[in-house]
Amino acid sequence: MRSRLAVPLIVAGLLAASCSGGSDEADSTAAVAVETTASSDDTVAPDPTTPITDVVDTTTPSEPELAPAAFTPSPGTEQITVTGAEPGSELVLVDAGLQEAATGRVDDQGALLFRHLDGGATYTVRDETTTTEPVTTFDRGDHPDPAFFAEQRLEAPGFGYIITRDGTTLGATVWLPGPIEDGPYPTVVEYSGYEPSNPDSAGFSTLFTTLGYAYVGVNIRGTGCSGGSFRYFEYSQSLDGYDVVEAVAAQPWVLDNQVGMVGISYPGISQLFVAQTQPPNLVAITPLSVLDDSYNATLYPGGMLNTGFAVPWTEERLEQAQAEGQEWAAVRIADGDEECATNQLLRGQNPDLLAEIEANPFWSADTAAELAPRLFVGQIEVPTFVAGAWQDEQTGGHFATMLDQFTGTDHLYASLVNGLHTESIGPGVLPRLVEFLDLYVAKRTPSLDAARDVAPVLADGIFGTTDVSLPADRFTGMSYEEALAAFESEPPIQVLFEEGAADGTAARTPQPRWVESFDAWPIPEAETGIWYLDVDGALSADESTADVADTRYLAVPDGIPARFFDDSTGNIWSVDVAYDWQEPAPGTAATFITSPLGDDTVVIGSGSVDLYLQSNLGDTDLEVTISEVRPDGQEMYVQSGWLRASQRALDEDASTELRPVQTHFEADSAPLNDLDFELVRVELFPFAHAFRSGSRIRLSVDAPGGNRPVWVFDTITDGEEVTIAHDSVNPSRLVLPIVRGIDVPAAYPECGALRGQPCRAFAG
Repeated sequence: MRSRLAVPLIVAGLLAASCSGGSDEADSTAAVAVETTASSDDTVAPDPTTPITDVVDTTTPSEPELAPAAFTPSPGTEQITVTGAEPGSELVLVDAGLQEAATGRVDDQGALLFRHLDGGATYTVRDETTTTEPVTTFDRGDHPDPAFFAEQRLEAPGFGYIITRDGTTLGATVWLPGPIEDGPYPTVVEYSGYEPSNPDSAGFSTLFTTLGYAYVGVNIRGTGCSGGSFRYFEYSQSLDGYDVVEAVAAQPWVLDNQVGMVGISYPGISQLFVAQTQPPNLVAITPLSVLDDSYNATLYPGGMLNTGFAVPWTEERLEQAQAEGQEWAAVRIADGDEECATNQLLRGQNPDLLAEIEANPFWSADTAAELAPRLFVGQIEVPTFVAGAWQDEQTGGHFATMLDQFTGTDHLYASLVNGLHTESIGPGVLPRLVEFLDLYVAKRTPSLDAARDVAPVLADGIFGTTDVSLPADRFTGMSYEEALAAFESEPPIQVLFEEGAADGTAARTPQPRWVESFDAWPIPEAETGIWYLDVDGALSADESTADVADTRYLAVPDGIPARFFDDSTGNIWSVDVAYDWQEPAPGTAATFITSPLGDDTVVIGSGSVDLYLQSNLGDTDLEVTISEVRPDGQEMYVQSGWLRASQRALDEDASTELRPVQTHFEADSAPLNDLDFELVRVELFPFAHAFRSGSRIRLSVDAPGGNRPVWVFDTITDGEEVTIAHDSVNPSRLVLPIVRGIDVPAAYPECGALRGQPCRAFAG
């Protein structure tokens, strides 16, 4: 069944449901906060050190004489929640050996949440005179019996609550593509901390019901009308997602009692966290515009705090996770939703994520490992469709570095494109997304008929244009089995080139000029291309023969705007976006450039800028940027990378010639040597770009700033003098992955046409 979409629904709903409800600058993203080992703001784990004596006491500890407590403890996954306690009182968590495990102070709502406990462990909660009965936490692998989900029924269509394994209820709204009696319907779930369960929202709900899917929007715990306390992607949220999938799959209107997951940015990332728990009735996920590691990709790229996007995004999440922090939930409470009102009572246990970010400037397993999808996507077994953009102004475009870690599924598909945060839902990617969902969730021969109705409305709401088109159906006349076999026989990795410059379309229209397909990522046939920094600002194919050669610059980022987009000028995703990409002030950057290329040179993947470096202050923050200088005198931005020089220590096992991987461990941090040059390898974030014959590749090294539309860094830069050696002893170089044999269109794209890639007159 088809229905007509209205532009206001897409404008007001799609982006709010799938990105952030805030400004364009902080519309959505990824995740940015890191965890600490503290249970909550007021809970403190004791010193685990126990004195060793020569005498071993084998007697059973005796319980002190305490009266029964009036407050109630409830177990969760590695958590215990206390309610009904005296506000301001101090409670002690005691383990089975009668050792103090944690303490905390009860908030104004009579609640206290103990986090980061051992799974499957037994505790009591005590104050000075009373104690609870023993309560045992849930282990991560202990899942409810299927009957627990089968007994739940959701209003369809309508708003209701899903009960999770620890009793927390999550707000959920069901939209159907037709009358319930015409089901069962293929069904998808969106799960995030934005407003997916707001029954008055539109966007993804309208998009997917138009495509013939039942759509269920669910708010994660601690947001909207959902109960519990909010912490960025703690494991209990992942298990809530397991419970959501299974509860939705148990509904009688769900086709085959199996569901897929959908969403871009926050709800895209959440799919990775949920799928690692392997819900039995999850059949496919479509994570769009995601990240591979909260620390490395968005929060602290190269070890520098991202105050332009990551911090404001976290601030917005904390505001919306406060009691009645989402307006629609406050309205429901005012209208008498008692469950929604009760579900606000644990919001006082939300940790201060901003303080945790500031307290954790280095990567560590304790704080960052569980927030790094690259470390657990190998546990995902269902078919997966990933899409995203190299120059993503929010999640950053680093996600592609984890594609080779999806080892648990035989069906990983990725569409990779130049551009911004919303390219993954644009008309260049939409056809393959629809085909994937039709094959793996709806289990039908794919058709783009409904998508052709959706695409121009979707494009108008996001990109400000209706001048888009979708290709002809590829599977017409095939059976489902034939279509599935044909889809699975195609190379899984697609790279969309020159999005914004498709033939016959206006500049910055979100459609690619051409597409290339590959069998794996990184591209197996990629060759290593090397250019050496040389005298007179040259990038040469041969190593320098100079005995002594260096280039110096002052690390002063204040000479140009911190970013090249001003959100007062309009929507960053729009086809009429205006950028102001400026050349660094004289003396504040080291720049190097190749001779005109003799052949078209297509680069696909991560790169490395290997610099032999000194700083008169012992450290510096680096931003490396490559651009294409064309024969017509125009310079086009391509990609950047970042690194705090003191955090240069490499993970030798993970690093390659083409991609340096820093540990970012505090123990590995060290100042630069005052007396000698040290090798500092900076990763260029992954990208795909065709440098045409006759163009030149330019490398710029300077302080962070001016080369991103939204990101801004909390930099240590203080006017230090940075020296880059590039002689026969110190072979500083640019290393890029070159893919041969690609037929590149001869005509250059219009300067500024490529999405996410500003252009300027070359000042050289």
